[in-house]
Amino acid sequence: MNVTDPIADMLTRIRNASAARHRELTMPSSRVKREIARILADEGFIESFTTAQDGVVELLTVRLKYVEGHTPVMSGLKRISKPGLRVYARKTEIPRILGGLGLAILSTSRGIMTGQQARKLNLGGEVLCYVW
Repeated sequence: MNVTDPIADMLTRIRNASAARHRELTMPSSRVKREIARILADEGFIESFTTAQDGVVELLTVRLKYVEGHTPVMSGLKRISKPGLRVYARKTEIPRILGGLGLAILSTSRGIMTGQQARKLNLGGEVLCYVW
């Protein structure tokens, strides 16, 4: 299956698995997806992620995190910059999500990072998604 927006596909898979209360999900891996998963794990939105080789295809397995076993830690994911409409933010325009409770994930010249890290490094970039 050919996916035109792999990041949106990843976020939709996580959103659907979280709504269905799955413990883990598997999807095709890429460098950008691994970086987004690393940020989500570092910020405490998911438990962990692993990569595995299945023949030629590399797979990314994400373990979701729940509060008291049934309420998802991640209540929302939103794709911002899309292939048809790219959204960029200057270092002074990086959005704050829910007053700092959520996070914006940006693609900068120094790699993929959170909005807070980009603000510290005085970097702007493409706003990939919001997580809260």
